[in-house]
Amino acid sequence: MAPDTAARGAGQQPPWGSASPADGTRHNLAALTSLQVLRHLDTGPRGLTEAQAEERLVRFGGHTIPERRTESWPRLFGRSLRDPFTAVLLCLGLVSAAVAAWGTACVILCLVVVSCALRASGEHRADRSMAGLRELVATTATVLRRADPDGAPRLRDIPVGELVPGDVIRIGPGDLVPADVRLLRASGLTVRQAALTGESTAVTKAPVDAPGPPTLSDLSDPFTPSVPSGPSYGGVFAQRHLCFQGSSVATGSGTAVVLATGAHTRLASASRGSLPPKPPARSAFDRCVHGISWVLIRFMLLTPPLVLMADAALRGRGVETLPFAVAVAVGLTPEMLPVIVTACLARGASLLARTHQVIVKRLPALHDLGAVDVLCLDKTGTLTQDRPVVHRALDGEGRDDPGVLRWAAVNAWWTLQLAELPTPDALDEALLDAADPEDEQDDGVAALPFDPLRRLATVVVRHPRRLGVHTLVVKGAVENVLGRCVLEEAERARLLSLAARHADDGLRVLAVATAERPARTRARACASAHSHPYTSAHTPDRPGDRAPADERGLTFRGYVTFRDALVPTAADALEALGARGVTVKILTGDHPGTAARACRDLGLDPGEVVAADRMDALSDAELAETVWRTTVFARCAPEHKARIAALLRADGHTVGFLGDGVNDLPALRAADVGIAPRDAVDVARESADVVLAEKDLTAIEHAVTAGRRSSVTIATYLRSTLSSNLGNVIAMLAAGMLLPFLPMLPAQVLAQNLCFDAAQLAFAYDRPHPDVLRRPTALRPRAFLRVITGFGALNAVADLATFGILAPAVNGPDGMDAATVFHSGWFTENLMTQALVMMLLRIGRRTAENRTTGHGDRRLPGPIGWAATGLAAAGVLLPASPLGPLLGLTALPLLYYVLLGAVLALYAGSLTAVVRRAAG
Repeated sequence: MAPDTAARGAGQQPPWGSASPADGTRHNLAALTSLQVLRHLDTGPRGLTEAQAEERLVRFGGHTIPERRTESWPRLFGRSLRDPFTAVLLCLGLVSAAVAAWGTACVILCLVVVSCALRASGEHRADRSMAGLRELVATTATVLRRADPDGAPRLRDIPVGELVPGDVIRIGPGDLVPADVRLLRASGLTVRQAALTGESTAVTKAPVDAPGPPTLSDLSDPFTPSVPSGPSYGGVFAQRHLCFQGSSVATGSGTAVVLATGAHTRLASASRGSLPPKPPARSAFDRCVHGISWVLIRFMLLTPPLVLMADAALRGRGVETLPFAVAVAVGLTPEMLPVIVTACLARGASLLARTHQVIVKRLPALHDLGAVDVLCLDKTGTLTQDRPVVHRALDGEGRDDPGVLRWAAVNAWWTLQLAELPTPDALDEALLDAADPEDEQDDGVAALPFDPLRRLATVVVRHPRRLGVHTLVVKGAVENVLGRCVLEEAERARLLSLAARHADDGLRVLAVATAERPARTRARACASAHSHPYTSAHTPDRPGDRAPADERGLTFRGYVTFRDALVPTAADALEALGARGVTVKILTGDHPGTAARACRDLGLDPGEVVAADRMDALSDAELAETVWRTTVFARCAPEHKARIAALLRADGHTVGFLGDGVNDLPALRAADVGIAPRDAVDVARESADVVLAEKDLTAIEHAVTAGRRSSVTIATYLRSTLSSNLGNVIAMLAAGMLLPFLPMLPAQVLAQNLCFDAAQLAFAYDRPHPDVLRRPTALRPRAFLRVITGFGALNAVADLATFGILAPAVNGPDGMDAATVFHSGWFTENLMTQALVMMLLRIGRRTAENRTTGHGDRRLPGPIGWAATGLAAAGVLLPASPLGPLLGLTALPLLYYVLLGAVLALYAGSLTAVVRRAAG
């Protein structure tokens, strides 16, 4: 095969069976023998030459997965203009400029610019942080290259981006698999594929010259239940001779040939295949804000025509009332909403990044975090540490037996000392943590480490007081150990059943057996040991070598059971999330028993575990009913996780999903909030809305709290400003039809809005009471609009009562200008009622929460208290100040303030009662 043809076939198609764009033929490299693969790729065991590698790199490009491009600050700024309120403010600003209301136009346009700048800056900062995270990924690979065709191959490290199909690479413990590869040689190689399949334990990999379809034995050990064996884990990932980019080497080493790079790796194709066919549904924040926004937008569009028609019909005024009509529409608009929302979210995101290393990539996602009432997550790395710990040591009758643990630890210790392993086995480490074999008097003679094919590990030890006798200590998979023990068939079946019960309970089971053998000299052992000798640490004239034939006629000692080590903070974090009204759902690819065991150990009742095969048999309606009453879903494939998240959202829940692998991409996109740890695969991290420094539930609990703090602040601001604005607009419309003059001049409306807007900036620095953060905080548009309608009507009643106080000034012959007195009195009353609304909505809700929970905290509301005090002072002092005449205002008599105080006292009492009733 010509080099260019081979390279074209290798570089332009994935090796898993697809038509070549060049000639339409199909090449399934996974099904070929090793020699056929090397010939197809025009390479060999000695690797490529530098010239070949350079030619292929130029032809097919660097080995990089396409990443989401970081958006520029101007683009983010322009996208912020699509916010409904921002767009309406922009239109009102343009209308104000068209009717020569330059002050109103300037203020509105400034608010638009500030809001868009804050939002663009926050998201741009998050993008830069993500770019920094991407730099933490390993970037080198060990490759075998030759200077020329006749040169000797040599190993050297190159950037991963320079790998090409046909390269021969070496991988060892701890290495990331840099591309999709086919194994040529391997020694004790196990690989973690959790990023691709969700499997929590390492899987065995070995070169196979004539690959066939995967079998159950390739997928799981019957007594290692944490390795999935469902249909979702078959196919290409189950092929023992293939390793994939995104996985990592747990133990052993290997030599492999690169099959696919760049966009043709399984990692990249899984990322592309997980993209939804249409844009995902809007988030909870977007739905809530848009719902409220469009109701208010309709009011704003309706108000100016109503004002114009009413004035024309009742007072004969025409176009001259247009500035006032625009001012009324502006008065209904919460001008500071984009600024307050963006400032609250940006401040919360900044605090999270500084204090808990949580990066919020999309600011509205912080509000969605506060609204989350269902959190879906995997077990491994979140609830458990992906490492085993000893649970119990049992004899053949199921009773605790420390001697079994001692023999297992002896095996682990001398395997570690004599076998020269590339890395310690996780089960051996757990045994050594649970027991201390160094205190034993046994002396190690030889060791044969765990072999994935034999599924056994054997050591030979001797005791100083028993000369001429060696003890074989064998541990491994239950079936393999029992098959070498002297047992009756009935007893063997009973022991298998006992082990199976422990496995079904979510435990990993290891069998231990021993045998006494006479010591051998090397000369006597060579005939039987030549096929598979033990590794010996002794000199040739000392006994030490034994053959596999000696692993027969063993005496069964018992079992050692293991469970997954729990994350130390997981139990407290689950309890904290439950106290905050967040329901946790476990969506894992693990065995049902393993997942249930971890939940029970953490104090979380797993209930009935639902497996993937059962989910497949249910319709969406049936599964939706099952999902809410089920805590643990096992054997989940990517499509199962996404389906569960989508059904929860369709049922009205706000869903967060924590995932770190390619298999989690569909669910990350289906949830309201996608959460990924920093060490997640690149495509998962890019798809997430929130990135954690560590895969830790405690960080999520902090993020949920921060989201609720921002949401409560935004909701309090909206209640106060919209109820006040709605009441004022109702009063303005009523006064416009009753008075012979405009109820308020456009300049006065603008000044009033400026004072209120300045005071409302304090909401961005508010610290809600902890009791308010105990439940999800979602803005429900209909319920929210009912509340502000009630508060607005109450505010309008207070305004109308103030009109009654001011009526003598309008109709009386006291020589004062009636319009000026009315404008001044209503201006003062407006600012004071708005100050009361800010205080009472803040304190009243907190008092109601204290009454409900029994807490007696009565702290002042901080920034809001000072802002409300300043707003009330401005209402009293501004009409009498030198600015008063410029705005058409004047000082009022003392009697007015006395009467106004009575109206405000009644208003405050009524508002407090309504607030407490709403909170209760």
